[in-house]
Amino acid sequence: MLGVLAATFNPADEFSLKQWVSIHVGPLDLSINKAVVYLAIGSALTMLLGIFLMRSRLALLPGRRQTVGEAVYEIAQTQIAEQGLPSKAIGLWFPYVATLFLFIWTLNTVGFVPLPLTGEKWHGIPTWGIYAVTSQLSVTLVLAVFSVVFTHVEGLRWNGLRSYLSSFIPEGVPKPMVPVMAFLETISHVFRIVSLSVRLYANMLAGHMLILVSIVLIFILSGLTFYIVVPISFVIGILFYLFEVVIVVTIQAFIFAALTAIYIGSAIEPAH
Repeated sequence: MLGVLAATFNPADEFSLKQWVSIHVGPLDLSINKAVVYLAIGSALTMLLGIFLMRSRLALLPGRRQTVGEAVYEIAQTQIAEQGLPSKAIGLWFPYVATLFLFIWTLNTVGFVPLPLTGEKWHGIPTWGIYAVTSQLSVTLVLAVFSVVFTHVEGLRWNGLRSYLSSFIPEGVPKPMVPVMAFLETISHVFRIVSLSVRLYANMLAGHMLILVSIVLIFILSGLTFYIVVPISFVIGILFYLFEVVIVVTIQAFIFAALTAIYIGSAIEPAH
C-alpha cells in the first residue's frame, strides 16, 4: 500500500490548479479552482479579522482582543507606513499598505491550515491538505503589478510628467549617457515587479515543498531505513512547519507591504 502511495504521490501536484467550476466569458477563463477558493477565504477572513480586532466593541480600557488589534495597527503605521511614506501621503496610502500587510499575512497563514480543499477524495471523503495561494506566481504577480502601478500614478500626480521622468536620471550625468541611464532606471522599475512577486512566491513555495517532501519520505522508505530516517524527517518537517508559520508568514507579508510603501514614497518625493 505504501509503495502504491509513494509511486503516485508527487509534491508538485499540490500546486497544480484543476478547474472545479468551468466559467468562460468569451476569451476570458474565469473558472473556479483551488486558488480562487483560497483567495475568497483569505479575503473574507481578512475583512472579518479587521472588523473583529479593530472595529468591534472598542473600549478605553482595551481587552486582549483590542490590544492585539492595536498592536497590528501600530506595526502597520510605524514600521511600514511611516518608514516609507512621506507624511503628506500617509492619510491616503496607509489604508492600502496596512490592508496589503494583513491580507498577505492572512493568505500565508491559511496556507498552513489543513483544509479539505485538495480536490482529491479517499473513499468518497475529501482529503485534507495545506496549500498557500501565495505560492502561485500569478497571485503574487497581480499584487506586485498593483503596487508598482500605484507607485507611478502617485509619482505623476505629485510631481507632474516632466519632473517625475527627470527623476529617472541622476544629476550630473553626461548628456551622451542620459538615454542609457533612463533605460537602466526603467529596467529597474520593471524588475520591482519581478522582485516583489518572486520573493513572496518563492519563499512560500519552498516552505511548502520542504514540508511535503518531509511527509512523502514516510511513504517512500521501508525496512530498517524507515525506522532511522522517518523520525528524523518527521522532526525536520515539524520544525520547518513551525518556522514557516511563526516567522516566514509574517516576514514576507511585512516585506511586501514595506517595499510597497517605500516605492510609493520614493515616487512622491524622488529627491529623498
